[in-house]
Amino acid sequence: MAEVKDFQKDVLDLSGTTPVLVDFWAEWCGPCKMLGPVLERLAARDAGRWVLAKVDTDRNQEIAARYGIRGIPSVKMFINGAVAAEFTGALPEYAVDQWLKKSLPDPNRETLARAESLLASGTEGAVPLLEEVIRRDAGNHRARVALAKALLSTDLARALELVEPIEADSAFYQPAEAMRTIGALDSRDPSTLPDGPAKTRYLEAVRALQSGKYEQALDMFIEVIRIDRFYDDDGARRACIAVFTLLGDDHEAARSRRRDFSSALYV
Repeated sequence: MAEVKDFQKDVLDLSGTTPVLVDFWAEWCGPCKMLGPVLERLAARDAGRWVLAKVDTDRNQEIAARYGIRGIPSVKMFINGAVAAEFTGALPEYAVDQWLKKSLPDPNRETLARAESLLASGTEGAVPLLEEVIRRDAGNHRARVALAKALLSTDLARALELVEPIEADSAFYQPAEAMRTIGALDSRDPSTLPDGPAKTRYLEAVRALQSGKYEQALDMFIEVIRIDRFYDDDGARRACIAVFTLLGDDHEAARSRRRDFSSALYV
């Protein structure tokens, strides 16, 4: 990528419309020569989502001093004329990629917030918004989890397909795993469940869960725990934890039933 000739124009002004990643480097710096090709590959991959600019600190000592460059390579992300994120040192490519994901503005943020608000209020319109975000960004785990929640009681197969790529290194792993737990309950053959006083209530709880009646399902699963704590390999406890995870700590149904849940476990 080209060396910056006019910092005001090439970095500060341009960052008003496109994020600019500035690589502060020097010819004598070995780690700089390791990091440079990494940044160039990522810039080519992201194709205009952000711009890579290079500043030779030996030739631009005033600029380096202005931005407090004390060690190189030093990378700073400029957005709207100001430093929005930075790191120092020759990070491996996967680490730079993770840093970019956290540092770059998310063009889908407003759409996601609107869709999540619609879901929370029970208003229609969230699903097409979330589908559009995923079409634009298939790796957006936040959108995948939100859409899977919306479809969980009407299209379980699609919901599970959406969360399938979400693994333990994702910030959205817990809700994805909760949906997989619910999916396993849904697919369970009732004839394989052990007989006992808890069976009927357990099946009723699973049906309530399948219908998206989470409050009712929680009440029934808690009752199952009281009847037979370890029925279906601790299935009722696992189901309650999955529902609590999906609803979130602020949901009234979760808050009002956590005490009953804990009480049933430790009686």
